[in-house]
Amino acid sequence: MKFPGSVLVSLVLFLSETTAALCLSAAYRAAGDPMWHWLTLLCALLPCVLVQLSLVFIHRDVTRDRPLVLLLHLLQLGPLVRCVEAFYIYYHAGRIEDPYVSITKKWQVPKDGYSEEIEKEVGQAERKLRTHRSAFSRASVIQAFLGSAPQLTLQLYICVMRQEITAARSIFMLLSLLSIVYGALRCNILAIKIKYDDYDISVKPAAYLCIFLWRSFEIATRVIVLVLFSSVLRIWIFPVAMANFFGFYFFPWILFWRSKSPFPENIEKEFSRVGTTIVLCLLTFLYAGINMFCWSAVQVELSDPDLISKSQNWYQMTMFYTLRFMENAFLLLMWYLYKTDIYMYVCTPLLFLRMLLSYCMAIFFMLVFYQFCHPCKKLFSSSITEALLSCFKFLFFMRKTPKSAVLRDEAAVKTAENTDEAGSSSKTIDSQKGYPHQSASSNA
Repeated sequence: MKFPGSVLVSLVLFLSETTAALCLSAAYRAAGDPMWHWLTLLCALLPCVLVQLSLVFIHRDVTRDRPLVLLLHLLQLGPLVRCVEAFYIYYHAGRIEDPYVSITKKWQVPKDGYSEEIEKEVGQAERKLRTHRSAFSRASVIQAFLGSAPQLTLQLYICVMRQEITAARSIFMLLSLLSIVYGALRCNILAIKIKYDDYDISVKPAAYLCIFLWRSFEIATRVIVLVLFSSVLRIWIFPVAMANFFGFYFFPWILFWRSKSPFPENIEKEFSRVGTTIVLCLLTFLYAGINMFCWSAVQVELSDPDLISKSQNWYQMTMFYTLRFMENAFLLLMWYLYKTDIYMYVCTPLLFLRMLLSYCMAIFFMLVFYQFCHPCKKLFSSSITEALLSCFKFLFFMRKTPKSAVLRDEAAVKTAENTDEAGSSSKTIDSQKGYPHQSASSNA
């Protein structure tokens, strides 16, 4: 049984960031800044409530007779109680024999073209511990992108407008950045486990390092770009943010309406149609919040019974990073053109280039992860480099126009003359394609 380290990390980040937010909010109130006080407090309390709701929902506490646990969740002590319960289960797992043990079957990730099925005994204690890990992973994602990301953007904006960085604010921003990166890392791991649920997956330290560097560069660059743009064009940041958020919010719903699939009703048996709709709206709300700052890795698909797409869509990822790079470059250009006197002592061209380079570094580490460090890279139908090349070729041929009508006529004449040669060559190619299949079947 694995040590519940992810549960402990999630709890430490949650408690430290919430405590720092409350202290900083009190400092703003003492300094006579009611607007920064209330905004900081709102960004701290809203994710706390959502984290409690997610823990209660995953553990099904509403349908169980546990009034003390529900009361502790109302007092915002739910994560602490859940962590204590998880460690209690972990340290008492081997002392008491489980009355019920189930057998799970998982496939190994193919090695040298072969894969073996593994059978494991899963006791009741291990299943409960897995539920705690899953609950804290989802709570970390909610805390990161609905609380830490807005909080980091707000505090960095205050630093820019005041032209000062205090020790308390810098520590708080560092905690918020770590919380966001950790939430994005958990989102990546969740996506891998959901898409490859039939396989026994082990993530190596090199993969964690690549994800950490990828998400750190991506999120930090995105937050800085939004803050720089909002510091010179305050009104225009609202249309940009709303367009991003509502675009990603309605994207899964548009795909669902186009698929003409029936309304999903298997989320919870106790839920009515209204309750299911609320849960789906909250899920797409979280999906939009993630994509505001980085690639979500988990693609919401409302027509799927699991509500998550299990296909690896390289084209969608390529389109996202291409458009996001162009958006960041445009926002930086607007900041550079309309910069004010507060950037008098800043080398703005160098900062412009650094932001673009940082985002390119994020894309670089992402490519390294998917090409070399992904735990299930042997299961990919095509590598990410092949997908990128095919995307670029498609865009190149879409923009490429014929030089003259004469060339088109000559090509048509050559095509008509070489019809017989094409037929004979296709037969030759088909006969050559048969040999690899024969050799593969003989080896198998």
